[in-house]
Amino acid sequence: MAANRRKILVPLATLTVAGAVAVGSGASFTSTTASTTSVSSGIVSHSNDRTALDITNIQHGDTITGSVTVTNTGTLESDLTLQATAADGTFVNPDLNLQLVSGGTTLYNGPFQDVETKGIMPVARLAVDGAAEKATVQFIVTLKETTDNSNENKTASASFTWVTTQLEGDSTIPFVGTFTDALGIGR
Repeated sequence: MAANRRKILVPLATLTVAGAVAVGSGASFTSTTASTTSVSSGIVSHSNDRTALDITNIQHGDTITGSVTVTNTGTLESDLTLQATAADGTFVNPDLNLQLVSGGTTLYNGPFQDVETKGIMPVARLAVDGAAEKATVQFIVTLKETTDNSNENKTASASFTWVTTQLEGDSTIPFVGTFTDALGIGR
């Protein structure tokens, strides 16, 4: 009978050890994947087709028009503004007039030397594609027809700063794929 017990106990002990090894090894099916996330910021930049508009030999009654076209060269839609940062002159004020016009909208119309007091002038929204990516501002300078010799041999100048500012961030931009898609939830 002892021999029978050994015959039963040895295989039983072997199964117990094998079971403990299988449970202890943590054997189970697995699957792994990897993903990356990359982020890049946009660019706000623009270019002007002119850096100076020079008018010489203006006479009483003359109206001279020039323009500056600003192009969005960045990757983000932006708002374009214009500001006179300096203006002075020796013309009798208000005999020399400056008018700034963009897209049919008058941004400024008044004495040339006073344009600096206007402050920041909204010009246009610049898209990054299509015809809306450019804005043109006309500079219309007029010397009054009724001016006299007091405006002979006079000068005036103004400096301007063009600024493009990105639009507010858009929280509705979709992430490429969704988190639940990446995890396979709901399939």
